Amino acid sequence: MSAPTTSTQRVESPKKVKASKERSSWPTTITLIVCSLAVLIPLYVTISMAFKTTKQAVDGNAFSLPNPFSTEGFVEAWNLTNFPKGAAISFVVTACTVLFTVLLSAMLSYAVIRNWDRRFFRYTFFYLMAVMFIPFPVVALPQIQLTGRLSLDNPVGVIWLATMFQMAFSVMLFTAFLRSIPLELEEAARIDGASTWQTFWKLIFPLLMPMAATVGIFAFLYAWNDFMMPSLMISDPDLQTLPVRQNQFQTQFSNNYNISFASYLMAMAPAIVAYLFSQRWVMESVTQGAVKG
Repeated sequence: MSAPTTSTQRVESPKKVKASKERSSWPTTITLIVCSLAVLIPLYVTISMAFKTTKQAVDGNAFSLPNPFSTEGFVEAWNLTNFPKGAAISFVVTACTVLFTVLLSAMLSYAVIRNWDRRFFRYTFFYLMAVMFIPFPVVALPQIQLTGRLSLDNPVGVIWLATMFQMAFSVMLFTAFLRSIPLELEEAARIDGASTWQTFWKLIFPLLMPMAATVGIFAFLYAWNDFMMPSLMISDPDLQTLPVRQNQFQTQFSNNYNISFASYLMAMAPAIVAYLFSQRWVMESVTQGAVKG
């Protein structure tokens, strides 16, 4: 009977070792809880304050629930910021920035990767990587002067500059993704008579969709939440984007916290919705290449 007992112990011991390895790590769990609370607590305060009356918002108790629930903050924020027009301008700027960033960076990345042995394309990539270390405030003054002389002191100028400032980071992501696409696919397409443009649009670009979603969500968050570039470049206050319009709550309406938080909540909603719809492709691009066939 001793032999079966030893055999059973030998079979069970790896399971016990595996079970012990799969146990939760308390430091990691605590860290994740703290990080989650750092996001959820401000979000709770934002939602709670947005639905309070002006009297409740200044009572000094930010964590209390609205009693009663009030939508007067949303109504006032909607009127004070001219929310429909500001949101429409922000949406046009953001949508164009996302579209141009994805298309231009994808084409540029494809040209760089497939011509890496040529010095011009290789140095172009290095130049773009160096641009990532130059913040916008450093080049803000010459950019403002240049856009003013070209009559681009409007949302159109913001679209082009926002696209250019997103190009470096987007090209870095696309080039890393393109390296995982085998050349044999393009060679097969060329044997079938496909041109370079046909190969890119019909074969390569569809394969880039997971990374395009990642690039798009980064460009969306940058363009939708950007305050500095529109505030410095757009000369007409009536054409300002939503974040700039909300800046008034930092001055004359600083005591109306319910109006401020209601405006912030309305501006935050599109970004949350966009991420919820694109998170599947974002996660797919992150895990791409994790398992090799």
